[in-house]
Amino acid sequence: MTLEKLVRDERMNAVIGWSLIGIVALGAIESVLTGVLLWGGFELVIVATVSVPALLTGDWTAMVSWPLSAVATLSAVAGVAGFPSETVVYLTVATLALIIVVELETFASVELSRRFAVGFAVLTTMALQALWTVAQFYSDRWLETEYLRSQTELQWDFVTVTVVGLVLGGLFQWYVVRFRPAGALERATNGADSS
Repeated sequence: MTLEKLVRDERMNAVIGWSLIGIVALGAIESVLTGVLLWGGFELVIVATVSVPALLTGDWTAMVSWPLSAVATLSAVAGVAGFPSETVVYLTVATLALIIVVELETFASVELSRRFAVGFAVLTTMALQALWTVAQFYSDRWLETEYLRSQTELQWDFVTVTVVGLVLGGLFQWYVVRFRPAGALERATNGADSS
């Protein structure tokens, strides 16, 4: 099977995607059972977000392209492999934002030009990072964790996650143009080219 067929086949996309999201779900359960509640909850948010199109449409093949699910899976379970938690969080937050934007474009009646979609993904990344920061604050306060150490580190977190979101959005835009994956819509916005 060629890479192009693997990327474009909706059933294969769904099989691979659900397998990857199953890994994230198992990681979430493991995180919760070992007392890493905040990260386990975040992994469950990823699982829920990827599952929404299939749940709403009743079609198990309705999901984002499997390479995007693969990035989400790798970033969500990378912490177990010993990667620095900050790096993992940046990639996971940016990937979740991109998943949200791709699902809006693919499964809703929203039409976004590719450039606007990348910009919207970056803004969504920043919003998710803000929510993650609030969750860390309350985790530190209620669960006596030590996620937030200094205001300077917090500010650099926002800068770094924004850059990661921009790079990931650009890479995904290149991927969609190059491969035209399963579930991707080819749209023109107001009759203009969507590039």
